[in-house]
Amino acid sequence: MSRIVKPELTLSLQFADPRHRAELPRHKVARWLRAALELPAEITVRIVGDDEGQALNRDFRGKDYPTNVLTFDYEHEPVVQADLVFAAGVVEREAIDLEIAVVDHYAHLLVHGVLHAQGYDHELDDEAAAMEARETSVLLSLGFADPYRR
Repeated sequence: MSRIVKPELTLSLQFADPRHRAELPRHKVARWLRAALELPAEITVRIVGDDEGQALNRDFRGKDYPTNVLTFDYEHEPVVQADLVFAAGVVEREAIDLEIAVVDHYAHLLVHGVLHAQGYDHELDDEAAAMEARETSVLLSLGFADPYRR
């Protein structure tokens, strides 16, 4: 029986805002990221308050509001190098609005962010379709619901 080998992952998990620390143990975050990785990776995941999220979004994207996840991708290959920054308050409010558990929303956004870190995008319709299909496939394989079927 062959075993699927997931790419190597070096993970730094940081909580500037500790409110979701219990929902995001390192082993789960690593599992979710690895499921979406196509190459070895060095990823920093940082959970921040909305103020820090807003400052980063303003300074790096020119958008003066906090967003759920920001992906700073530095290298796509041979090793994916990226920082994923999550605004905890935004993630929590979105989960409430979507009527899903906050952990389920983080799983989706972690997969989404790591796909961006590997060069996936959703600006054009065909890119969006490919990225959403990959997200759905990964999340279903992890036991989560399809995030695009509500």
